[in-house]
Amino acid sequence: MVDIAFLLLIFFMATTQFKAPESIPIMLPESHSVIELPQSDVVIITVGPKPQNQVFWRLEPQPEVGIQLPEMKKAVIAARVRNPKLRIAIKGDRDAEFGVISDIMDIMQETNNTRFNLITNFEDDPKPPGTGAGEARRSVDGNELARR
Repeated sequence: MVDIAFLLLIFFMATTQFKAPESIPIMLPESHSVIELPQSDVVIITVGPKPQNQVFWRLEPQPEVGIQLPEMKKAVIAARVRNPKLRIAIKGDRDAEFGVISDIMDIMQETNNTRFNLITNFEDDPKPPGTGAGEARRSVDGNELARR
């Protein structure tokens, strides 16, 4: 039995695929949505922070490669032809320029890919102490709204 356990352990260690390291570190924005991204049939488009706003393309399980926006339209069409079940996810840094993300969304619309995911960090909504199951409330003055 011990031999079988070690054989299974070695088998699982040898066949495990590890996630490739990212080309640039990304600080994700936060959201309250909890939708899991699938592990297969996914294209991840990564947008780096300002001022470079580098764009990377990763078709799972291949490594990440740099891509220019004019090339992206052809790449999306070719990937969808090869795999019609392909899902698209955009992973943008919280400091990335919105213009680049908007250009990527325009490319998705031009290629009839109107359903795609935006990858974010889950922001847990902590309740202030003393509040029950009801909604957390706090006072807001006009100066605070003007600063936002």
